[in-house]
Amino acid sequence: MKLIWAGVLLLLVLIAPELAQHSPTEPVAPPYSPPGTGGLLGTDYLGRDVVSRLLHGGRPMVLTSLLAALAGSGLGALAGLSVAFGRHWVETVVMRPLDALAAVPPILLLLLVLTALPNRVGVVLAVALASVPLAARVARAAAEQVMGRAHIEAAVARGEGWGWLVGREVLPLVRGTLLADLGVRFVMAVYLVAAAGFLGLSTSDSDWGLLVVEALPGAALQPIALLAPVLGIALLAVTANLWTDRRAACS
Repeated sequence: MKLIWAGVLLLLVLIAPELAQHSPTEPVAPPYSPPGTGGLLGTDYLGRDVVSRLLHGGRPMVLTSLLAALAGSGLGALAGLSVAFGRHWVETVVMRPLDALAAVPPILLLLLVLTALPNRVGVVLAVALASVPLAARVARAAAEQVMGRAHIEAAVARGEGWGWLVGREVLPLVRGTLLADLGVRFVMAVYLVAAAGFLGLSTSDSDWGLLVVEALPGAALQPIALLAPVLGIALLAVTANLWTDRRAACS
C-alpha cells in the first residue's frame, strides 16, 4: 500500500504542470486574494494563482531531488563497496576525502557550489556531493556484514574479479539496504533543493522553496500561500520516508 501511495503521488507531481489552469507568472486576481476569489488557494503577492505555481513547481523539484539522490547514492555505493573489497590503502584514498567532505555543512556546500555554478546542474552537484559520504558508509557497512558468507569466500578463492564479486555476489544481498538509503538521500535532497529556493538560488520561478520565502511577508493576509508549499514539501518527505521504511522492512 505504501509503494502504491508513493507511486500515485509521484505520478501526480510529474503530470501536475499539465493540470495547471494558469501560467506560474500570470497575474489572475488582486494580490493576496483569499481562496475562492482568485482561485482555489487564492493568489500570492503579485496576484498569481497559488495552485498553478504549486503545480508547476513540483515536477522540477522532484526531478532535481531524485537525480541528485541517485547520483549521490550511486557514487557513495561505488565508494563504499570499493573500500569493503579493497586493501587498506584504498580506505585511506577513498574514505579520508569523504570524511573531510562530510565535515562541511550541506547548506554551506550548496552555497559554495552554486556560487561557482548557479544553475540546476550546480544544485544537483551540490546535493549529490552532500549525499556521498553517508551513502558510502552505509554501503561499506552493508557489504562488510555479508563478506564472510560461504559463497562470497568461495568466489574470492576462485579468483573472481571485483566486478563479479560486487555485481553477482554482494549487490543482491545489500540491494534492499541501498534502496532504503536512497530514500533517505532523496528526503535530504528535497530539503536542500527547497533550501536553495528559499535562499534565492532557485533556477525555477515556481520552486516550492521560493514560494515559501515569497509568501512570508504576506502570511497574515494570505496564509494559504505559505502553507501550501510547506505542506507540499512535507508530503514529499513523508512519502519518501514511508517508501524507505518499506524497503528497510523487506531487506
